Amino acid sequence: MTTVKNLFKKAIIYIITLEARAVLRKYKPKVVAVTGSVGKTSTKDAIYAVLSKSARVRKSEKSFNSEIGLPLTILGAPNAWSNPFRWLQNIIDGLLLIIFTVQYPEWLVLEVGADRPGDIRSVSKWLPVSVAVFTLLPEVPVHVEFFDSPEAVIEEKASLIDALVPGGALVLLYDDKRTRDLQHRLPAPDARVITFGFSAEADVRGEQVALLRESGAETWPVGVTANIVAEGVSLPLEVVGAAGAHAFLPALAAAAVGVALKKPLGDIAGALESYDPPAGRMRLIRGIKHTLLIDDTYNGSPAATAAALDTLALVAPKGRRIAAIGDMLELGRRSVDEHRKVGAHAATTCDLLITVGFRARDIAQGALDAGMPDKNILQFEDSGKAGEELQNLLQEGDCVLVKGSQSIRMERIVEGVMAEPQLASKLLVRQEAEWKRR
Repeated sequence: MTTVKNLFKKAIIYIITLEARAVLRKYKPKVVAVTGSVGKTSTKDAIYAVLSKSARVRKSEKSFNSEIGLPLTILGAPNAWSNPFRWLQNIIDGLLLIIFTVQYPEWLVLEVGADRPGDIRSVSKWLPVSVAVFTLLPEVPVHVEFFDSPEAVIEEKASLIDALVPGGALVLLYDDKRTRDLQHRLPAPDARVITFGFSAEADVRGEQVALLRESGAETWPVGVTANIVAEGVSLPLEVVGAAGAHAFLPALAAAAVGVALKKPLGDIAGALESYDPPAGRMRLIRGIKHTLLIDDTYNGSPAATAAALDTLALVAPKGRRIAAIGDMLELGRRSVDEHRKVGAHAATTCDLLITVGFRARDIAQGALDAGMPDKNILQFEDSGKAGEELQNLLQEGDCVLVKGSQSIRMERIVEGVMAEPQLASKLLVRQEAEWKRR
């Protein structure tokens, strides 16, 4: 049965990829492609906010960044999951796009991921990219388990540069040396490089970053605020709904894309006012018992988890700082060390640590080794039991960070302790029926 499913999947990918390539040749949209190991989806959404103010734009839905997700986005088709009839409908719809002429988007904003070696290299052979955007490339990236080394992951991501069209633009996170150094790989002398970040040397930079807090008696953060500086102009911008300096980076990346396309900074900042951070990426959600939740449950990697813990440390709750952290998957032989590093980091940034999953036991061990009292560490095998215990533990004024790789399903913890669970389908990740059945 598994063999049949794999053959079916390969056939579907082959057909819809052929259709996607034909659609690109026919309609010739300009493409912004976003890759990296942290922050791709948030960056893609922010870029969409900037471009959609003045053009017809389509973006990857959620995290459609795979060998299936990319052609589906180009075709404007949904994921049919395991339903063969829906896949047949997607194929028919793709053929109709090719046969007939419709009003197709002028721009596509695509998220490009690399789960296995060759994923991006194969895409770069047929995807014409006008703007390639690179987010953080950490020392230990997600999916490293399936590559020979972290450097091999970076090399795979870097192959997206080969897809740049003549006169294209390369947008790089200046703060990360591994990302910044990609500027030396430009395929043509007429390609441009625009950098973004918080460094003074970045072409588009953020300054005076601070948590945006409520006014009045309560002082919970509701977002992040900073100034965007580019080409001698400085403008304030607020990103509401997410916390942390790294929650502002997508806005800076989007501003850099706007600058690359010669848009005035005032227009860029105005467009970014409509940017809504995606679910599961440092989203701020009210919890039961007058608590605050930082929902970062989309996925988990060492760099992203460390950044999330740093943000938790900045919050000044009336109660405790609590971190609920699940397994970080696909780290291969680096798994034990990276989980223990996260545990040591948690020991310095939170008052109570909850771990979920077999691998997360090493997070607990790392916290213990770093001096966190054993009574402040709770370990669970699955998110359901952890969520039940958290409901009992929460006290008024607590702030809770929830994070982990997607298969650990840490969003179930958030759903169990959010003040308005009826909004789960709107605010949380993986609320589709297919995910709910898993």
